[in-house]
Amino acid sequence: MLPSGSFKWRVRDVEIVDAKARKSDSRPTLVDIAKASGVSKATVSLVLRNSPTIPERTREKVLEAARSIGYVYNRGAASLRLPHTRMIAMAVNNLTNPYFAEIVAAIEDALTAENRIVLMSNTGESVARQSAFIETVREYNVDGLLIVPAVGTDASFVNSLHSLHLPCVLVSRTVPGAKVDYVSPDHRGGMIKAVDHLIKLGHTRIGMIGSNENISTGRDRFAGYREALAKHGIPLEPRLVLSGGETRDVGMAHVIQLLDLPEPPTAVVCFNDIVAFGAMLGLRSRNLTPGEDFSVVGFDDIAEATLWRPALTTVAIPRPNVGKAAVQLLFRRIGNRDAPFESVLIPTELIVRDTTCPPPKKSRSKRKH
Repeated sequence: MLPSGSFKWRVRDVEIVDAKARKSDSRPTLVDIAKASGVSKATVSLVLRNSPTIPERTREKVLEAARSIGYVYNRGAASLRLPHTRMIAMAVNNLTNPYFAEIVAAIEDALTAENRIVLMSNTGESVARQSAFIETVREYNVDGLLIVPAVGTDASFVNSLHSLHLPCVLVSRTVPGAKVDYVSPDHRGGMIKAVDHLIKLGHTRIGMIGSNENISTGRDRFAGYREALAKHGIPLEPRLVLSGGETRDVGMAHVIQLLDLPEPPTAVVCFNDIVAFGAMLGLRSRNLTPGEDFSVVGFDDIAEATLWRPALTTVAIPRPNVGKAAVQLLFRRIGNRDAPFESVLIPTELIVRDTTCPPPKKSRSKRKH
């Protein structure tokens, strides 16, 4: 056995090593940066808060010292001292939909350009998940909130955010009765352009597939379809309007259902591009060629629209413009909580590609395998 004194020495030796290890593992502090850069702790603090009073040479020296010792800014602690956290929350209804994914990318680009951090949730069209996310980000004292509201979002919930002093902007979808800032593409105007295009080509029997009255986007796009028909003296035929989900399966099933009518349409406008892709597959299943035997128009102009053969005629939404407008509205609200509520409508554009044509002289729309 070792003598007791030797044993105690070894214990003390281990304790000394452990103390050194604990010291080396501790997070670098403002004092450490001050020592490394040769400036005061107060100057370091001003640099890390982006104060304009610090000369650029001093700022670079402090930031280089911070990087060299591995300093990480404790934003949580800073948020307790400062009125703004520079964090923006974003709740999105469905990120699996390419349209919303592209909208989110545009918004994040705009926020990044303004040196903001984004906290995001894919709510999956769940009001409960949306509410839970918003309750959580309030604990982080976010500066503002952008929402593509889930189906079923209640106006009273949206209005409560104002009373909770949480600046909020709705994107792409509205909530009836909500008193809130809102930015959206011109869904109604875009659908009018799509139907006008088909009527000018000579179509008079035009279906609409993938319609969705449960969301403002669906209501606006259907209103545009109805208005364009009325403008040209074409009566609305309810059986040519089919409602359903925003999927390829729905688009395929709907176009086949329309083809089987005693008097089928010669063209369809689709709720979005995804539904239009399904409609094109449905036409192929009946040995019909989109753009030759039957016309198809999509909506959104997602990246995939140009890759299909034939390439899809669709209504384009300028996503960067939507993102910039949403961020500008939110910053305006953050700067003035009591400003009048504002709605911004972003113009859309019809992009004519290869899936639209005059109606065939002799309908082939019921041809099967």
